[in-house]
Amino acid sequence: MIWPSLRVSLLVVSIATLVTGALGLALAFVLARREFRGKEFLDAVLTVPLVLPPTVTGFYLIVLLGRRGILGRPVYELTGWTLTFTWQAAVVASTVVALPLMIKSARAAIESVEPQYEIAAYTLGKSEWETFRLVTLPLARRGVLAGLVLSFARALGEFGATLMLAGNIPGETQTMPLAIYEAVMAGEDRRAFWLALMLTLISVAAVYLTNRLSRPPTQTS
Repeated sequence: MIWPSLRVSLLVVSIATLVTGALGLALAFVLARREFRGKEFLDAVLTVPLVLPPTVTGFYLIVLLGRRGILGRPVYELTGWTLTFTWQAAVVASTVVALPLMIKSARAAIESVEPQYEIAAYTLGKSEWETFRLVTLPLARRGVLAGLVLSFARALGEFGATLMLAGNIPGETQTMPLAIYEAVMAGEDRRAFWLALMLTLISVAAVYLTNRLSRPPTQTS
């Protein structure tokens, strides 16, 4: 069946994209508009999931959030609940691997906004939040939206970290990439084909939309 894995994927990706958008935009603003010691090191740490093999990222997530993990153990001892092998774990994995794309795109977009516009807003009595909401964000919106679309596509295609942290439980944590893997291993070529085709079409649409958003407005058609 295709629909159970599609349902899980849509749930996971929707929540992961919302979290990635909010957290990534906040971190991008800090990196773009704040000066502090270790800023580029922080940027490097946040970018690491983009270049690490997904299974390595998944391993680190287990070390941190697993039942016997640094954060996971005290949570399990207090509540008896563990993140691993739940759909929430799939959300965490997808968010972690998609976050660097959002940060990179949004940071570049915010840095491209001329500071004079923000200074003018401050002189008119606008707060930092009002200036960001009314001036910075509208001017940077195309890059921010492009990062959001790329993050959505990356979260949708996440495989390795999800498998490590959430497992491959049909109807619970089995996303579309995991369903494709299972179908191929089981020799269900037709199911694997339709799942792969759906993911491909969504990915092509995401890349196309990102390309349009990345162009200056005068160049769009």
